[in-house]
Amino acid sequence: MQYPLTLAFKIMALAPQISVHDASGQLRFYVKQKLFKLKEAVSVFADEQQTQLMYKMQADRVIDWSARYRFTDAAGNEFGSVKRQGMKSLWRARYDIMQGEQVVATIQEENPWVKVMDRLLGEIPIIGMFAGYLFHPAYSVRRADQTVIMRAVKQPAFLQGKFLIEKQVDDLQKQDEARVMLSIFMMLLLERLRG
Repeated sequence: MQYPLTLAFKIMALAPQISVHDASGQLRFYVKQKLFKLKEAVSVFADEQQTQLMYKMQADRVIDWSARYRFTDAAGNEFGSVKRQGMKSLWRARYDIMQGEQVVATIQEENPWVKVMDRLLGEIPIIGMFAGYLFHPAYSVRRADQTVIMRAVKQPAFLQGKFLIEKQVDDLQKQDEARVMLSIFMMLLLERLRG
């Protein structure tokens, strides 16, 4: 996969959907959240027609601040999860990326004031249409030793959410990379609902 990756939220869709393209412009993932589910469920496909399922993300409980989202591959094998750090995430978004019961990395919002301003300006008529050009929330993925392995940064966009994911290290194993990518997708879907 060629980095950076570009994520774009689909504007005219009932269920949240994200298209993920690599640096060459090739579609790498198509992420779709299911509507009207008591437990949140998200599917990740290799194509926009949703014919090639790659991964699933499923909440372990009905609506909760600290729900855990388990990752399975197309064959149903679990290989990780992401969990929001409940009360600690009220001000600054923070998520634990887990392999089994062990936390292997953490996603943290870099500057919570940026998201607050982005959200506030977004609610003002007319000015809100241009808020996406002014403030760009950023999230860092760090290992336990605080090494930044990936960053997701909101990009200037008119009436839609666009993010750029940059890989900061070269030593990620394929399954670790998939676990981090799925965690970022889930975090962005959840944070988009928060504002």
